[in-house]
Amino acid sequence: MTAAEAGFSGVEPISVFPDFASIDSVDVKKQQFFDFLEDYVMAENENIAKTRRELGSYLDIANSGLDFSQRERRWILQLAEHYDLDTATLSDREITNELYKRVDKVPVSLALAQAANESAWGTSRFAREGNNIFGQWCYEEGCGLVPRRRLAGATHEVKKFDSIQESVNAYINNINTHPSYSYLRDLRARMRDRNRPLDPLRLAIGLKSYSQRGDNYVDEVQNLIEQNQLTERDKG
Repeated sequence: MTAAEAGFSGVEPISVFPDFASIDSVDVKKQQFFDFLEDYVMAENENIAKTRRELGSYLDIANSGLDFSQRERRWILQLAEHYDLDTATLSDREITNELYKRVDKVPVSLALAQAANESAWGTSRFAREGNNIFGQWCYEEGCGLVPRRRLAGATHEVKKFDSIQESVNAYINNINTHPSYSYLRDLRARMRDRNRPLDPLRLAIGLKSYSQRGDNYVDEVQNLIEQNQLTERDKG
């Protein structure tokens, strides 16, 4: 259920990361980095919002106690597979309600702050050579770039992506599926239940496991959001 699969073409994919390191002015570099990346985050968020709206009708069916048709159940199970949800022991109602927690957008402000932190404003080796702006790892030999300071015995690489959109999509999917971010998803669901806008500063608390820096990492992300007034870029 990626943006491409949904036919959403808000931005054209590119294969080479812009040369942000060549921009001397820090303020200009920050602004151009945020402006550039925002479109990609919004594209995938729009795709997710479309899927979530469709999922809402399935949620109504499941919570009413009615059974899904074969076609409806097939759609739900395909979505569950995409969102790494183990359905073996879950009822249709449990599957649908858990999916409704996962199929949701990540605030633009939160994504931009993490991208700035993880990619050093788009100047890191992994951003420039691998389109990896969120520091995501992979574990198969040759799947990415080997960190120069990787500890002896470690096998991880920093994943390479073919485009910026692919990197953004993988990041959002990671937030929406990985067990480490279940608390973030719970916080987001509570905000939705109360009809409140998504609060990126509170959601950032759920990113403690994203980095070995833990609470310090959360503070860094929150500070980036506040110092750069990134909430002004959030829409719903």
